[in-house]
Amino acid sequence: MNWAILTSVFFLATFKFMFSAIPGAVADVPFLHTYLTMVAGGVFSSGIFYFLAELFMKISHNKSVKKLKELEAKGIIPTPKKKFTRINKFIVRIKLKIGIYGITFWAPFFLSIPIGSIVVAKFYGKKLITYPLVVVGIMLNGILVVSISYIFN
Repeated sequence: MNWAILTSVFFLATFKFMFSAIPGAVADVPFLHTYLTMVAGGVFSSGIFYFLAELFMKISHNKSVKKLKELEAKGIIPTPKKKFTRINKFIVRIKLKIGIYGITFWAPFFLSIPIGSIVVAKFYGKKLITYPLVVVGIMLNGILVVSISYIFN
C-alpha cells in the first residue's frame, strides 16, 4: 500500500474532491483504497466546514462591519458590494430548481467541499437530514469520480 499517494488523495479530497482520485489511479492504487480514502477526506472536510459554517459566516460579517466602520471613520464612503452576483444568482436558481437534494449532492462536488458545505449549511442548516445527504452525495460522487479516473487511466 502506497501511503504517500493515499495521503495525497485524502488531503486533495478535503478541498477539491472532483480531482482527488487521479493520483490513486495514476499510481495503480487499488480502486477500493482510493475510493475509501477519497470519501474519508471529503466527509472529514465537509463535517468541519458544515458544522462550523455559522461561525465562519459570523466572522466574515464582523470583519466586513469592522472594515466598513474603519472606512467611515476615515471619511471614505464605501461603495456597496453587489449582492446579486452571477454566482449567487446561479446558486439560488439551482436551489429553486433542484432543491435540497441537488444542493446537498452537487454543491460540495462542483464548488469544492469547503465552499459547498458552507452553502448547504447556509441554505438548509436547520434541517436534520442535510448533513447525511451531504455524506451520501460525497459517497455517490466518489464512486463516479473514482470510476471515471480508473477507466480513463
